[in-house]
Amino acid sequence: MRVPLLDLQEQYRPIRDDLIAALIRVADTQRFIGGPEVEALERELAAFIGVRHAIGVSSGTDALLVSLMALGIGPGDEIVTTPFSFFATAGSIVRLGAVPVFVDVDPGTLNIDASAVAAAITPRTRAIMPVHLYGLCADMQPLLEAAARAGVPVTEDAAQAIGASYGDRQAGAMGAVGCFSFFPSKNLGAFGDAGLVTTDDDRLAHDVRLLRDHGAEPKYFHKRVGGNFRLDALQAAVLRVKLPHLAAWTAARRANADRYDRLFRERRLDVRVPIRPDGRGHIFNQYVIRVPNRDEVRASLERAGIGTEIYYPVPFHLQECFAPLGYRQGAFPAAEAAAREVLALPVYPGLTEMQQRSVVDALEHALV
Repeated sequence: MRVPLLDLQEQYRPIRDDLIAALIRVADTQRFIGGPEVEALERELAAFIGVRHAIGVSSGTDALLVSLMALGIGPGDEIVTTPFSFFATAGSIVRLGAVPVFVDVDPGTLNIDASAVAAAITPRTRAIMPVHLYGLCADMQPLLEAAARAGVPVTEDAAQAIGASYGDRQAGAMGAVGCFSFFPSKNLGAFGDAGLVTTDDDRLAHDVRLLRDHGAEPKYFHKRVGGNFRLDALQAAVLRVKLPHLAAWTAARRANADRYDRLFRERRLDVRVPIRPDGRGHIFNQYVIRVPNRDEVRASLERAGIGTEIYYPVPFHLQECFAPLGYRQGAFPAAEAAAREVLALPVYPGLTEMQQRSVVDALEHALV
């Protein structure tokens, strides 16, 4: 049985009519930039995440970028972050002339090692940027405490974590700002690029709204140099249709993760399954295992028709474009080990038990 890494058709078919109706609704208004659809989505997402402000933007990458701009990050400023994430995390820092200061990951969760962050803070530190990797919140309490002692904000990269929780708070509702992506493959995905910035700070919310529209207030009168980071009304309409289904989709992902865990235990396979610390609600944007001889295992799964992906094969400190930062192989051994071993398996809602058993059968064969 062939099993894709992701099948968006399984999500799309049951809500197709509602999605088409939403697109037609926007087309009939001829209001494509901002407007009532974006405003309604912002209200609905603010309520869902539990924040005062949710500001729709053009992508998850732009959410990170405009958040740092709103915080006044600029050349020479240091941002403490992880070396193991999607490129936008570090890329948004460098685009502003700031310097990413990497801290190795926890070898279990693969999120930033919160116990090591305080030692990386210097007088030039202007923010801490944890990533809630694969849908699991970073260990936020020690990060928030370290940030408070240093007098700097926490910017949550929650691109993969909408609906994830840490205690009684959701991802994106703990730091000064939260940044989300609605890339189509995310748990809540648009029909293209879209993103969100969340905050409880009225001033930061004002500045993000200002900067997403070229810093103009009013129109054609520019207080700051911003960018075109606006969210399209068509994407907002799509997300409004999907948002009421998110809880059920998350429950399905968690059930699929539970089934993988159980099957791996039954088969006694030599794989490390995702860790789920107490008090943290994982939403499984990805179900990522760790296996020895990962590349050979992945090739065997591909031959069996099983879709997989590597998130991520090269840590930031070893990326060619970041060579001027001066890091070398061995600087962050836990991140480097993860890059050699991680492998994402299909976990999307709609994945059947038979498909999962096919994945596990192929994996068992690959590990022999």
